[in-house]
Amino acid sequence: MALTDRLLDAWYKGHPALALMRPLESLYRRVVNRKRARFLAGQSERYKAPVPVIVVGNITIGGTGKTPLILWMIDHCRARGLRVGVVSRGYGARPPSLPWRVHPQQPAEQAGDEPLLIVNRTGVPLMIDPDRSQAVRALLAQEPLDLILSDDGLQHYRLARDLELVLIDAVRGLGNRRCLPAGPLREPVERLQSVDALLYNGAATDHADGYGFQLKPSALVNLLTGERQPVNHFPPGQALHAVAGIGNPQRFFNTLEGLHWRPVPHAFADHAVFTAQALSFSPSLPVVMTEKDAVKCAPFAAPDWWYLAVEAVPSPAFVSWFDSQLNRLLP
Repeated sequence: MALTDRLLDAWYKGHPALALMRPLESLYRRVVNRKRARFLAGQSERYKAPVPVIVVGNITIGGTGKTPLILWMIDHCRARGLRVGVVSRGYGARPPSLPWRVHPQQPAEQAGDEPLLIVNRTGVPLMIDPDRSQAVRALLAQEPLDLILSDDGLQHYRLARDLELVLIDAVRGLGNRRCLPAGPLREPVERLQSVDALLYNGAATDHADGYGFQLKPSALVNLLTGERQPVNHFPPGQALHAVAGIGNPQRFFNTLEGLHWRPVPHAFADHAVFTAQALSFSPSLPVVMTEKDAVKCAPFAAPDWWYLAVEAVPSPAFVSWFDSQLNRLLP
């Protein structure tokens, strides 16, 4: 088991050795709290965009479903007639320069897997830069927009924001509720008291302190041909190789089991770089992966490689709340 996997296991299931990391956690908490206080007090420069900025982020290490929710928000805002853009850090991207405008069909190693997925799916104007304030400036210089969504960036205080949404895995929760390196939190749990809304990925109903949303499988898409098939394309009991290079691979494997298939799990690191050789599995079975992984594997895909497209389905209460916020921000 890789070190990151062992740490995740310890953070969410417990391990006595984590007590040794508490002095480092204390130092980390002080640094994080001072950084946030410095920006909020105006002691460090913050960029305030001329249009509303909505940050979709988390305080935990690991995947919480930000990208599917961003895709839903893009569609929802466009249905209201809004011109929406997206900014992202572009984790793992190696563009020729920064800020970098992501266009469909760019190489994933240049654009980053998540930004490329978003642009391929929606065609939305999207700019990547670790300095998200720079990304917003560059995007607004190229596009007339009404609203900007920041994919992650909750801790990037250089960019002022009008709304903060935090996603939490409904099953794993906040683990041991401790900060790095003694736990999975990027910021102390008290930070959640200052955000505008919490969304629990995988929750069938709303929580007392937040909203539920679920990821619903919508189609199987062939990497080589683009052919779309319904999720009952494979019969119940079908054995297949399941590939997931995401923050929480087990959630993907559970989804495949929920479709009554028999996945042989192959978990990779989040944002992993794939090769055809690494995905040459035995025995010969169909390969099903996440859409995020598919954007990196399409150039060398085999005929029986598929990705499972999923759609975020937020609760009606969240949709109503979000619409009220859009009405407030964009009168």
